[in-house]
Amino acid sequence: VQLQASGGGLVQAGDSLRLSCAASGSGRTFSLYAMAWYRRTPGKEREFVAAIDRTGNTHYADSVKGRFTISRNNAENTVSLQMNSLKPEDTAVYYCAQSGYTEYRDYYGMDYWGKGTQVTVSS
Repeated sequence: VQLQASGGGLVQAGDSLRLSCAASGSGRTFSLYAMAWYRRTPGKEREFVAAIDRTGNTHYADSVKGRFTISRNNAENTVSLQMNSLKPEDTAVYYCAQSGYTEYRDYYGMDYWGKGTQVTVSS
């Protein structure tokens, strides 16, 4: 499975940005697996942002709850992250990942990772 994230960029605080991640490759049916977004800033561990289960049930980090929305389009094998009211502390490289399970578990349950897309929020 290959995951390609896109949509990152440089925005100002308070702006919105939408990230997308397209899955490709054979061997897996996209709709069967949970998908997630993580992010990493220099010097820090990769941080959970949001996840969506096979059923459409969603999970969010407290830091983004109410501002970010994760969604999936199984017909197009894509997962998106709508980010509103962005803050400078949201600046990071954002990675999409596919779980090996139908429901999101944790970092160790993620089987495949994309290369990441940079999001920079200026104050």
